[in-house]
Amino acid sequence: MPGRLTTTAGLRMAVLAAAVAAALSTTGLQATAAPSRDHAPVNTAFTQAAEKYDVPRDLLAAVGYSETHLDGHDGEPSQDLGYGVMHLVSNPVNHSLDKAAEITGRSSAELRHDTSANIEGGAAVLRAHADALGLDRVERRDVNAWYPAVARYSNAEGATAALYADTVYQFLAQGIAAVAEGEKVTVTGRGVAPDKGAYKDSGSRGGLGTTSTDYPPALWVPASPSNYDTGRTEAIRAIVIHVTEGSYAGTVSWFQNPASEVSAHYVVRSSDGEVTQMVRDSDTAWHARSGNPYSVGIEHEGFIADPGWFTDTLYRSSAALTRHLADRYGIPKDRAHIVGHVEVPGNDHTDPGPNWNWDYYMQLVGGSGGNPPQPGDRSWVDTFADAPGYASPTSTVQTGVLKQGTNYVFCKVWGREIRDASGSYNHWWLLTDLDEGPAKQYVSAYYLSRWGDDEARDNTGATIPTCKDA
Repeated sequence: MPGRLTTTAGLRMAVLAAAVAAALSTTGLQATAAPSRDHAPVNTAFTQAAEKYDVPRDLLAAVGYSETHLDGHDGEPSQDLGYGVMHLVSNPVNHSLDKAAEITGRSSAELRHDTSANIEGGAAVLRAHADALGLDRVERRDVNAWYPAVARYSNAEGATAALYADTVYQFLAQGIAAVAEGEKVTVTGRGVAPDKGAYKDSGSRGGLGTTSTDYPPALWVPASPSNYDTGRTEAIRAIVIHVTEGSYAGTVSWFQNPASEVSAHYVVRSSDGEVTQMVRDSDTAWHARSGNPYSVGIEHEGFIADPGWFTDTLYRSSAALTRHLADRYGIPKDRAHIVGHVEVPGNDHTDPGPNWNWDYYMQLVGGSGGNPPQPGDRSWVDTFADAPGYASPTSTVQTGVLKQGTNYVFCKVWGREIRDASGSYNHWWLLTDLDEGPAKQYVSAYYLSRWGDDEARDNTGATIPTCKDA
C-alpha cells in the first residue's frame, strides 16, 4: 500500500489507540526476574526469549519470519501500526505491543526499536495466549500444540486466524534461512502435524472463503462493508500495484476490520502466490484515493524495502491476475494503465518501490514495459474515449471530437480559440495517442464540452499538463 503504508486512517488510529487502549489482562505471566536491558544478537535473543517464556525457539522464529521476514524496518510501523521483527501492534483493535510492555516491563519505545526486546515481547505475548488456552508444561514442549496460540497471535478470528497459523507451520515444515541485522537465522525444516483444536475446520482453503466469481483461482473473503463503496462511478480502466507493508494474513484481517478504512480488490501471498479477493471488481475499493473510481487494486505481501518478498511465484501469480483483468475489462497492457500506487495522481505513497521489477512483471503480463507516465512529457493518461459521447468515428485534424480508438490524452497546448453561437469557447488543444508523426493531431478541448472557458482538465478534475515539445 503506502509509502510505509501509513494511511490517513492509520494516523487517526495511532491517536485513537493512545486514547482508547486499555490494559489487557495478562495471565500472571509477569517475569519474576528483572529483564536484561542489554541488546543481544538476534540468535541469542531468540534463544533467551524462548527459554524465559517457555516457547519453542523455532516456533518463535517462524512467527517472526511469517510477519516480517525478521526485518524490523528500523522501528517504522507497518500498515496496521505493528513494530519490529515480531510485529507487535498498537491500534484500536490489537494491543499486542501494550501487552508485551505489561508482561516484560519494557517500555513501548524499547519494544518498537530494540530487536532483542521486540523478540522477548513476542515470546511473552505467545506465552500469554498459551496460558489462556491452558497449555501445560508438557504441551508447551510440543510445537504442534501451539497452533491455537499462534492463531490468536494474529488477532484475527476464525478462518483468517487459521490462515495465519497455517503459514507459520508451513515455514516450520519448509525451514527458514534469513538474515536479520546482518546475522543468519535458521530454522531446520521438520514434519509438522499441528493440533488445530477449534480451528480444525478453518483451513486456509477449506474454511477461509469460497471461490471468487470474478477470478476463479482466488478465494473470496469479503472486506468489511465499512471499507469500500458499493458500485462504481466510472468504468474500470487501470490496475494499481500495491505492497502490503505487512503479512498476507494480517492484511486480509486488516481489510476485514471496519476501523481500518482501507481495502483492495485482491491480495497476493509471497510464498506460494495464493490470491484472495476482498472487494468485487464491480465495487470501489479504498486503495488509491483519486484512482479508486476507475481502478482495480492488487496488494502484494511484503515490504517495499525488502526484495525478498517479491518471489517469482508472487510475480507470476499476480501477472496472471493482471492479464485476466486487462483482458476482461479491455485495459491496455502497458505502463500507462498498469501502474504503481506511487504513480496515481493525488497519492503520497511510494509502493511498490524500487525493488519491484516492472520489466519482468510486464513481460509476464504480456504487455509492454518502459517507464511510467510523467505529467508534462506527453505521457499524461486520460480516458475521455471511455466516457459516453466523447468518442466518434469521424474527426478532422483541427476541430474534431476525440476520434474513435483514442485511449488517452497526453498534454495540451495554447492555440486558436474555438467558440460556438452560445458563447462557449476554449483555447486549449489536446494531443492524443492517435498522434501520427511530425504533423501532430491536436483536438480542441472545446469539444470536451464539460470544460469551457479555457479549462482543460482530466476526468478527475486535475489540470492536464502543457506539452513540453509542442
